[in-house]
Amino acid sequence: MAHAGPDATGGQPARTPQAAAWTPWRTVVAFGLVSLAADMVYEGMRSVAGPYLGSLGASALTVGVVTGAGEAIALVLRLVTGPWADRAQRHWRLTVLGYGLTAVCVPLLALAPALGAAGIAFAAVMILAERTGKAIRSPAKSALLARVAVRTGRGKAFGVHKALDQVGAFAGPLLLAGTTAATGLIWPGLALLAVPGAVSLLLLALLRRRVPAVAEPDPEAVAAPAPAGLVRPALGADLPAAFHRFSAAAALTTFGLMTFGVISFQFVRAGVFPTAAAPLVYAVAMAVGAVAALATGALFDRWSGRVLLVVPVLAAVVPWLVFDARAAVVLVGVVVWGAATGVQDSAVKAFVADLVPSARRATAYGIFAAVQGIGALAGGAVAGAMVTDHADALGWIILAAQVVAAYLLVTTLRRGPVADTTTRAGH
Repeated sequence: MAHAGPDATGGQPARTPQAAAWTPWRTVVAFGLVSLAADMVYEGMRSVAGPYLGSLGASALTVGVVTGAGEAIALVLRLVTGPWADRAQRHWRLTVLGYGLTAVCVPLLALAPALGAAGIAFAAVMILAERTGKAIRSPAKSALLARVAVRTGRGKAFGVHKALDQVGAFAGPLLLAGTTAATGLIWPGLALLAVPGAVSLLLLALLRRRVPAVAEPDPEAVAAPAPAGLVRPALGADLPAAFHRFSAAAALTTFGLMTFGVISFQFVRAGVFPTAAAPLVYAVAMAVGAVAALATGALFDRWSGRVLLVVPVLAAVVPWLVFDARAAVVLVGVVVWGAATGVQDSAVKAFVADLVPSARRATAYGIFAAVQGIGALAGGAVAGAMVTDHADALGWIILAAQVVAAYLLVTTLRRGPVADTTTRAGH
């Protein structure tokens, strides 16, 4: 029935369902198409971020710090944006703002070569600003999607969404590869990414207008507000211990997977692949990730978080492969890296939704991502500092981190209380 109260965008009355009623699966696919277009933009940028910064004069350490800090911002800032979405019910506004930053900042990177000595600083700012947009939108978008996914099966819904997301992550690097090969320059491809950026915003506007159901406030969230105060709720003091163990495990696996910026910088510097091939290699990883996401989504609804036990195993072997001097071995390593990221990214959001109450879901996504961000920053910085002269030592450090991650995952699965299991499809 129609809802007369404020919606999740913050204060505007919800439209009647009769005006635009989409099925849950159609809504999931629509969210996926928005992510597909946006991923063309920011994954296209990420596929060349390392070589692009290098072409501007950045060192390996600078590339590692900038790309690692970008991932950290995209994750740690969600400590603020997640609780904000839950408290203010501004899910749609935050989603639109976040996608808008991505659509604008990435094409602006094309200006960096024209700025001379300031080009590195400008490029770094644009990369960090784009990652800020990711932080702003992700908890709110994931909470909206989790609400729809109750009726489709969370594993399948997040898996399909991630697969469509990965199609964009495949297409964007291909666009960059084509323009780089044709022009010998990276910046023209970055400028062209303004087109899928605009498409993502148009699709999001259509989705917002046609799917009023997910714009309504979550009844459970209204009935069970966050605890009083700011710091303790934002840090998840009231959330289950299993959630925090799982967050720590994911941070360690993220540390081990590093960033593609470091991986691509190294294989271009070592002459394993030319600069123009970097986005093609990244596209291969994204294609593998899409397949892994679809498979993981189906398996998650049957096995729950146990599907994530494969991630530490994959992460442990990545550094031994991607920093090899042989192109075939590096390519295998990138495939393993893509599979690990696809499994992790598709299943973690579904598992978090099972570990915490619905009323605290956006906050939990923010906290979880923030902890992952610490792992991303550490992984990018450590890999950037060690990859040139101490690649073997880096491999052993990552292996040790994955042993701890596996232990935390096992204890989470054995002892962790699971919240809201009755909302999973089929229960």
